[in-house]
Amino acid sequence: MQTTALSTQLPLVTEPRNAGLPLDLDWVRGAQANTSAIERRAATLPGRRSVKKDWQAAWLCRAVSCIDLTTLSGDDTEDRVRRLCAKARQPVRADILQALGMEGLSVGAVCVYHDMVAAAVDALKGSGIPVAAVSTGFPAGLSPFHLRVAEIGESVQAGAREIDIVISRRHVLGGDWQALYDEMRDFRAACGDAHVKAILATGELGTLRNVARASLVCMMAGADFIKTSTGKEGVNATLPVSLVMIRAIRDYHARTGFRVGYKPAGGISKAKDALVYLSLIKDELGDRWLRPDLFRFGASSLLGDIERQLEHHLTGRYSAAYRHAAG
Repeated sequence: MQTTALSTQLPLVTEPRNAGLPLDLDWVRGAQANTSAIERRAATLPGRRSVKKDWQAAWLCRAVSCIDLTTLSGDDTEDRVRRLCAKARQPVRADILQALGMEGLSVGAVCVYHDMVAAAVDALKGSGIPVAAVSTGFPAGLSPFHLRVAEIGESVQAGAREIDIVISRRHVLGGDWQALYDEMRDFRAACGDAHVKAILATGELGTLRNVARASLVCMMAGADFIKTSTGKEGVNATLPVSLVMIRAIRDYHARTGFRVGYKPAGGISKAKDALVYLSLIKDELGDRWLRPDLFRFGASSLLGDIERQLEHHLTGRYSAAYRHAAG
């Protein structure tokens, strides 16, 4: 059985990095969000698209290729990270991938704390899978600024090719867009060639209008991705927040020509939810964003449910979760 409906073997496409632009306060302050309309639109999304059989299997394989496989626990060990990296190399059981014609499928990245970067880089050597490090005082972002910048440099030096930074929420809540812009520019500069994902912690920004404005400011300052959450807030990725951030990305691309990536993170654990997010991206941004260089899921448990669904697609039976261990 070949899931040719949506191949994950994608041709290499080189996108110019978002160079950013000077802070445009008129554009930022002009960004609005009609909360009731956004929530109505978001409520319709789960029922708007339905993919079945081979098409669903292909979309789920695409979702796997866009996962940042993540462990961000206080009890992380190098052994745990190495097991996670082995799962990143072989995210779905070999017999399932062979039956689907999807041999060679891997995840988008492995995301860890700074102390685990070296172990992850070593475990992923030769795979082409990048290591992403959370940084800048994750998750609160309240450590001294010079230490946050230094942390980025340490992670890049250790081999991280992607850096997930957290913004200072107080800049957004106080409407100090210049301070947020300057902070983000400094973080981007510290990353060097490593791509930077700006975590907005949307559950702590108060309003969807704040989410829209913070998204624009971070992109103007050179963010390669904007990301919803740390996964540690009370509210993480939601469809209304995603709609606001995706439309900010679309507006930014229309005005500048730069494509910025999107990463929903936290609370996405079911295969059916992954399908909703993929369909939202396709509807709002188009097929180009359905690639791991422009779209990622920040997830730790999503992969297990996708693997169960793929086995069900092949056998008609749901297997126990322990047959699809995370690492």
